Parts: sequence; structure tokens; C-alpha cells
Amino acid sequence: MATAVISASEAMHYAHVIWPGLPVINATIGLLAVFMVLTIVGITESAVVAIGIFIVHLCTLTLLLVFGTAFIFSHGLETLHINFLTPTEGGLVTALFFGFAASLLGISGFESSANFVEEQAEEVFPLTLRNMWVAVTVFNPAMAMLALALVPIDQVGNHQEALLAHLGDLSGGQWLSTLISVDAALVLSGAVLTSYVGVNGLVHRMTLDRCLPQFFLRINRRGTTHRIILAFFVLSVSVLMITKGDLKALAGVYTISFLAVMALFGIGNILLKTKRKGLPRPHTASLASVLIAVAAVIAGLVGNAIMNPHYLGVFLEYFIPTILVVSIMLGRITILQACLFLVRSVLHFFIKRMTGITLLIRSKIDAINAQQIVFFTRGDNIANLNRAMLYVQQNEHTNRIKVVNVVQNKSEVPPNLQRDLDFLNDAYPNIDIEFVVLTGLFGPDLINELSRKWQIPTNLMFIGSPGNHFIYGLKDLGGVRLII
Repeated sequence: MATAVISASEAMHYAHVIWPGLPVINATIGLLAVFMVLTIVGITESAVVAIGIFIVHLCTLTLLLVFGTAFIFSHGLETLHINFLTPTEGGLVTALFFGFAASLLGISGFESSANFVEEQAEEVFPLTLRNMWVAVTVFNPAMAMLALALVPIDQVGNHQEALLAHLGDLSGGQWLSTLISVDAALVLSGAVLTSYVGVNGLVHRMTLDRCLPQFFLRINRRGTTHRIILAFFVLSVSVLMITKGDLKALAGVYTISFLAVMALFGIGNILLKTKRKGLPRPHTASLASVLIAVAAVIAGLVGNAIMNPHYLGVFLEYFIPTILVVSIMLGRITILQACLFLVRSVLHFFIKRMTGITLLIRSKIDAINAQQIVFFTRGDNIANLNRAMLYVQQNEHTNRIKVVNVVQNKSEVPPNLQRDLDFLNDAYPNIDIEFVVLTGLFGPDLINELSRKWQIPTNLMFIGSPGNHFIYGLKDLGGVRLII
């Protein structure tokens, strides 16, 4: 949401350089509305268009560096020298710390690549990270030095909405400023579309996993989840109106959101290293490098929060309600049971009149628990089966599990499997365990067939941890989840 708002606002600020009469806030809302409509009608991102915009962007930035360097050689380094002599408030170390914290906003984009990791071909994701790393390493310091060499430091704030366009105007003239403004508007508009596509997939998946209300799953005639997109547009416009289009406030909210996501990537990596050592993975990062990265990101997060405490408050205004909604969805069985207890206690003398409410809540609980899930097992390892039962009992809202053993010949069924399941059925009286033996080959085709036949979504089907001999990747199984 922060990406969409700040990208749309920045795009319109650069457009304002070309058309000074453009109302920036209204134009920002209009741009968000345009991409909302495009996403609802089914328009998605095009790789060819994205590559074209990327090449134009690199060429434009390179052109700015060439003309900026030429301008510096012809006019000297006096501005750069004066800027470096400007006293720093709080000393050099303090300036470096807060400068580092603020500069982390310039590496945005790394988090967006993860939104599409499931749609990318094998080995593409590491390449996207490498390419972004190279671009950031080259252009970010170069643009910072160019700005210091061309603009007096006390004037930077006057051009913060479209600083690169101002640099182009100084070094190459109006034509270069216009080119940079057009390029920035295109790139930032693409980021708005990326936000819509990313949030649509994220909320859809969270809703499928019953972390958000099923209200969002409604699909229109074009096959898109328009309620998610509409809700995202309304929230984005509300952020814009609350901050009154102030780019500093928007950037502060965006920085906190972005850095929180990047920190969670590192924390997730550490959890994988400590809790899932045996899980196969194509790439690994050393623990030291992950700890350094997390520490750096957290330092940047703290620095931005200290510099802009008000922006942290705006961020929390959206973050806290979101966490509450998700927490309510995850704990709704407990909440409903508490409501049931409260109703029975308070309305004991009116039980006859309130029978309808009691039955309604009870039926809601039963309806949620009635959703059957599937666990595919290879053999009769009772320890693995018990871990699966514990996971279902602790994490899934169900009291029905179907244990499926897929074999090519029924003689391959482990002889002790039925006995072990009977034992677990007695050990977990609140869970109805159904044992099914199927003859066939376990794979995506069988999973899809069983999902249609039993009317059980694939994201409510589970397997144990596969070995290295397993011919399919998890992404090939259509959303089947892993119990380790």
C-alpha cells in the first residue's frame, strides 16, 4: 500500500514538472484509480513492457550521469567542496547513522521480486536480486554524489519531489529534465501496477488460508477478485489523504513498512536455519551474513523511527488494525467459543428465547470444524503420523482428517498402518481419522483429481517432508502444504 501511494504521488510530481498546472493529489488519486480499473478488468504486468521501461530507465540515468559529469568538469567542484564543509548536526557519526537510515529507502524493489518468485522460472529469482544489487551499487552512490556536486545542500529540500529532474535541468537543460520526468513517471507507474498485482496475490492467498474473511474471494465475470482491489484502492487513497500528499510523510511510512519486510526476510531465514535444517533448498546464506543484514536493517528502521516519530504513528494506524483482523481470523474458534460461554452464562434465565442464537453460534463452530483435510502418508512411521496429528490439532480448524496412502499395488500397503491409525484415533478422540488406500501414482494429476472429487482445496492437503528422490517440487503440487 505504501509502495502504491508513494509511487503514484512521485509519478505525478514528476509529471507536474512537465505540466505545472497539474493538481498533484487529484492526479495521484486518478492514477491509482486507473490501475485499479486495469487490474479489475484483468490487465497484468507484461515482461516485454517491463524490460522496455527498464532499458529506457537505465539509459536515462546513464545520460544524466554523463551530462552531470561533463557539467562538473566544466564548472568545477566548488559546490561539492562547500557541501562537504557544511557542519553536521550531532557530529559525523550521527550524520552517517541517520544518513544510512534514510538511504535505505533507495534500495526498495528487492522486496517486490519475492512477490513473483512462484511465477518465475528456475534460477531466475537469484538473477533478479543480482541485477538489482548491481544497479543499486552503481547508480545510488553516483546519483548522491552528483546531487552533492550540483545542488547546494540547503537547496535540496526545495526540489525533493523531483530532484533528478532538477539535476537534469542544471546539467543538460529543459529537454533532459523533461526526459527524466517522463521516464520517472513511467517507472513509478509500473510500481503502482506491481503493488496492485502483489497485494491481490497476497490477500487472495491469505484468504484461502482462512487468515482473512472469505468476503474477499468473490470473483467477477472477468475472473478477478475485485473486492480485494477495491479495498486496496480505498486504503491507498486514505493514506494519501491522511498524509495530505506530503512526500516526507509518505516516504517515512514507506520506509518503515519496507524495512520491516526486509527484516522479516532475514528473521525468516534464521528460523529456517535453526528449525528446518534438513529442508532442501537451492541456495544458502551464511549465518554471519544474515545476522549482519538483519542488524543493519533494524538499525535503519530505528533511525527512521527516531527521525520521524509522527510517521511511525501513521504506520501503526494501519498496521495495528491489520494485525487485529488477522488475529481474530486465526483465533475465531476460541473467540466464538468464548462468545458461546458468555451467552450461556448471561442469558441462563432466557435460554428458551435465546436458543436460536446459541444454535447459530454452535453451527458456525461445527461448520468451520467440518472442513475435512487430507494427509498423504508413505508408510507406517507412527512418530511422523503423530506429529501430523499434533500439527492438525494445534494449527487447523478441523476435526476431520483423511489419511491417504497411495500405492501401485494394494499389497504395498504397510501392514501396521491401519493398526497405528486405530491407535491414533483413540489417542485423539476429538479428531475423526479416516484411512483411505488409493491405487495409482502420487503426483499433481492425482492431487487435482482428489481435490475435485472430495471438494477439498489443495491448500488443505498436506504431505510429510519429501526426500531428495522426490521428482516433484512443492510448487508443482498445486498448493499442497508441508508438515515437517
